[in-house]
Amino acid sequence: MLRCSACGETHRESSLLWRCPCGAPLDWVNDRGGAPGDLSGRAMSVWRYREALPCGTQTPVTLGEGGTPLVPVDWDGAEILWKLDFLCPTGSYKDRGAAVLVNRLRELGVREIIEDSSGNAGAAMAAYSARAGIGCRIFVPDYTSAGKCVQIASYGAELVRVPGSREATTRAAEETALAENMYYASHNWSPYFAHGVKTLGYELWEALGRRAPDAVIVPAGQGSLVLGCDLAFSELLAMGAAAKLPRIYAVQAANCAPLFRAFETGSETPAAIEKRETIAEGISSALPVRGRQVLSAVRRSGGAFLTVAEDDVASNCFRLARAGFYVEPTSAVAGAAVTALLRTGALRCGECIVAVLTGTGLKATDKILHLAEAATSR
Repeated sequence: MLRCSACGETHRESSLLWRCPCGAPLDWVNDRGGAPGDLSGRAMSVWRYREALPCGTQTPVTLGEGGTPLVPVDWDGAEILWKLDFLCPTGSYKDRGAAVLVNRLRELGVREIIEDSSGNAGAAMAAYSARAGIGCRIFVPDYTSAGKCVQIASYGAELVRVPGSREATTRAAEETALAENMYYASHNWSPYFAHGVKTLGYELWEALGRRAPDAVIVPAGQGSLVLGCDLAFSELLAMGAAAKLPRIYAVQAANCAPLFRAFETGSETPAAIEKRETIAEGISSALPVRGRQVLSAVRRSGGAFLTVAEDDVASNCFRLARAGFYVEPTSAVAGAAVTALLRTGALRCGECIVAVLTGTGLKATDKILHLAEAATSR
């Protein structure tokens, strides 16, 4: 069942609605229980938690997504557990959501989709659509990293570059889907995508001895990681399987921070901003469609939003690499955020702190090379 996040109206999944007629996002409601069964003997993937996911009885199409390492590193005097989701099959955490979204659409009979993305979600959707035999057209901003574009096209998806902003790309994809009567499989609007992402939270809970961490630090553009963590730990709390919600710290680029500004002013909706270019392209979203839900989740957790300046994104990209983590600039905001939160005392030594690394640097070699050249020229 699908329920509108604003008006509360319910719809059947077979309606293939991606947005409520009132204009608000739809949420998938698990009306069949949802508690994971006995996990012993199950493969370490997102499907380990099948009962909590929007899926039917079909054997899922999978690339082995999920089950990523959790690696401790001393960071400014505190032990930080780094969740290496850049090691998912297509190189980003978006595989979790894409796997669940594409499998559900396959079960519902969808055979051709349109999606828009800054790169990682497009690559994930292209890969899983190819695996599932679903036709796929991906719209990306023309500034998207070359590595991500090559990856999307290599999976056989039709790649459409759109001049201008990320928001212009979304408009082009929506208009094309409407004009050509194709299913708009937006990962941002999808009622299913965040439920795939929530498996990251289930994995943390299981890896930590069936308990929640004290704090989780995640990059946030549209906010699917915030929503995924909130879903996972809220469900575990409701089951009595966890004792608390972790504090969620959501990190935005200072050049594009509508959620941070709303959080600071106490607003329930994302702030209107004048967007500036950022090297953290994966979180360059001026209009988060689920922004109200993302803001509510962070507040409910007792966490906060914070921003990272461009120079700090760049320096932390290389600092993380020296720790063995070659990630794209978007992921590097997590490193800068951990430093800032330790400095202010929001994070404390001795707490169980998890930071999520979202995308591999192998997709952003052109951008990282530019950062390295700029650093050596100073």
